[in-house]
Amino acid sequence: MSPIGSLLWRHSRVVQVYGSNTDVGKTVITSILCNATRKIWKDEKTAYLKPISTGPRDEADQNHIARFTTGVSYGNLFQYGEPLSPHIAAKGNVISDDRVLASVYEYASRRAAAGPGWLFIETAGGIHSPGPSGTPQADLYAALRCPVVLVGDWKLGGISSTISAFECLKIRGYDVESIVLFNHDRFGNSDYLKEYFMEKHGILVAALPMPPKRAPRRKDNELMQAYYLHASQVPEVKETLKRLDDRHSSRIKALENSAADAHQKIWYPFTQQSLLQPKDILPIDSASGNHFQTLVPESPTAPSEKPLLQPSFDGSASWWTQGLGHGNSSLTLAAAYAAGRYGHVMFAGMVHKPALDLATSMLEITQNPRLSRVFFSDNGSTGMEVAVKMALRAARTRYGWSADTKIDILGLKGSYHGDTIGTMDCSEPNTYNEKVEWYEGKGVWLDYPQVQCVAGQWQVQIPSEFDAGRQHGFSNLSDIFHLDQRIARGEHKKYEAYILSTLQRHLDEGRKFGALILEPVVLGAGGMVLVDPLFQKTLVDVVRNNASIFGSDSLSTNSPDDKMWSGLPVVFDEVFTGLYRLGRPMAASFLDTHPDISVHAKLMTGGLVPLCVTLASESIFDAFASEEKSDALLHGHSYTAHPVGCQVALESLKKLQSMDKTGDWAWAKPDGWLEADDVVIDSDVPQTNPRVWSIWPLTFVHWVSLHTTKVAGVWALGSVLAIHLRASDGSGYTSTAAEGLRQRLLAGVKNESSGVVERTLEGSRQRSIHNG
Repeated sequence: MSPIGSLLWRHSRVVQVYGSNTDVGKTVITSILCNATRKIWKDEKTAYLKPISTGPRDEADQNHIARFTTGVSYGNLFQYGEPLSPHIAAKGNVISDDRVLASVYEYASRRAAAGPGWLFIETAGGIHSPGPSGTPQADLYAALRCPVVLVGDWKLGGISSTISAFECLKIRGYDVESIVLFNHDRFGNSDYLKEYFMEKHGILVAALPMPPKRAPRRKDNELMQAYYLHASQVPEVKETLKRLDDRHSSRIKALENSAADAHQKIWYPFTQQSLLQPKDILPIDSASGNHFQTLVPESPTAPSEKPLLQPSFDGSASWWTQGLGHGNSSLTLAAAYAAGRYGHVMFAGMVHKPALDLATSMLEITQNPRLSRVFFSDNGSTGMEVAVKMALRAARTRYGWSADTKIDILGLKGSYHGDTIGTMDCSEPNTYNEKVEWYEGKGVWLDYPQVQCVAGQWQVQIPSEFDAGRQHGFSNLSDIFHLDQRIARGEHKKYEAYILSTLQRHLDEGRKFGALILEPVVLGAGGMVLVDPLFQKTLVDVVRNNASIFGSDSLSTNSPDDKMWSGLPVVFDEVFTGLYRLGRPMAASFLDTHPDISVHAKLMTGGLVPLCVTLASESIFDAFASEEKSDALLHGHSYTAHPVGCQVALESLKKLQSMDKTGDWAWAKPDGWLEADDVVIDSDVPQTNPRVWSIWPLTFVHWVSLHTTKVAGVWALGSVLAIHLRASDGSGYTSTAAEGLRQRLLAGVKNESSGVVERTLEGSRQRSIHNG
């Protein structure tokens, strides 16, 4: 089902009414608000919606609205006859969350089209009362992002339930604009809550007179009519509605002014701002699941009932950090727990449970017998800085080089490991670093074969210096990852020869290498390039099996399976590719090899908070052992092992592992990616040359690859889709080849209300549209 937008129109105010508990008077208070809007905004329309209702139809809440309001439209979308919780009443007739939301949006859209007015949407039961599918309402309706009137609990114990309900909504990103409850003289909840919410949150609490006690039908009608006539004119009701109206206008004004304000105040990353105009800046009101809610560009011809927001697919997973979707409540709760329990703890000679548990989990997930130590930092670039420090010290110590020896790294062309000075120096000259004053590229970067689907055929495209520019075709992507079969055929020999000859040439020139640094399988920021996995495996094997060429080393071993590093420390930058990005826990598993140092971030915390870990072997760790403090790894951050980040990471990893084990991605695997006789093996069992799969349909990938006039190639693996475009304006990061496509994606398909937000990569070797 297509995603829906948040409920925001210029002249139609949509308010959601939540109850802090059952039986707190939501319908009565909503009736008061409806009556009051009819008196204050006489020329506008007022409507009431109860999306889900249970119990006999003649006792439904909308009947109460019909009886005790005047000129108010009312509706009910789904009615279950049993007076039970919706998830029980709906058994045998479960309505999906998507259908509920789409139906609410459709109803609200019709009301907006009818002209200026108000729509009050009343939920069922309390904050966490489940909907038909069993999803708690606080999660079910979150994507609508309606301002909320919370009906407080006036009964004994109601102070606690009201505050708890407020916090549950707040933690899910709701704007609770007002709290309304009945003023019961005996319990006095309203007096306490007024002071509490005004002092803590600056929120108005309206205390309304108690409704009359139930009476026989005719008398009851008379009493309630009189009650509503009085209650709808209480000053606090008018003040509540005025606040809702003001906040509605303020929200729209802030959204519409945000691009111009940002243009004047914000310095954007990776952006030439002299070319940026306010119209190029996209205001985002909220995010939920895989979509942003983005401001629809204003048009002089647009009708007044046009929605101000549209859902826009987060096409680059917010710089590849989102794995469990925006607004994931389990991650939010994990963050809140750690924030409340710890805040932040200085991490020098101390330990807290989230950090220790995360260290244990990461070492287990890697299934790498070499790794035994975990160093915490705050993002991928700094995590790679740490990795480089570790590797170079280990090499210098083992080979006995002096502290002033110039040491290079060995890597791949087009690779990129971050924007801090140290990691910049680990990449060849490119647009990112060519005008950075302190940049000094310290390395040798090898060319490599890459994988693409071209005109329906999977190819390994080999550089000319390897094999006269030949292209090797494969029937499917899985065959490219069958490394043992390819090695048996001798396909690695030409790679081995190229690597050895290149290394020997630079070593003969007097160069010294301190580390091999790779982004396993995929080069991310450098152009979203799928590297032939056989080449990367061969490169690691050559480095480890030819230790003597790098220096005199009595500790060296020729066994690549040994826990002690050999030849050079091997560093894998899995900041982008790791943690199920490519369909498996670790990208290293595709290469059937284990690094000595491994760096992980992005998906680790599901995009909620920044955190990074650098994992290292004991032999790397031992290189820093000394009686001198100056020999230690003197690196750290104020927020090292931030408890909030660690707790969120634990929750994110738990969710990802659960999805893998319970087969949440099984739907994608038979879609042509796995052959008919393939068996999907439990991911906990290490596999040599594992089969590959993608959430992107193979038929779609092949279809895109047939557009050879505009598409140079395409590939998909795990959650990643990369479309490499042909550029008429030359290669390089400054290419504008994808700009037209980016604009069309953002605008959306004709007659559809949603678009795609993506960050185009115009890399030094390829131009690509990507989704992470």
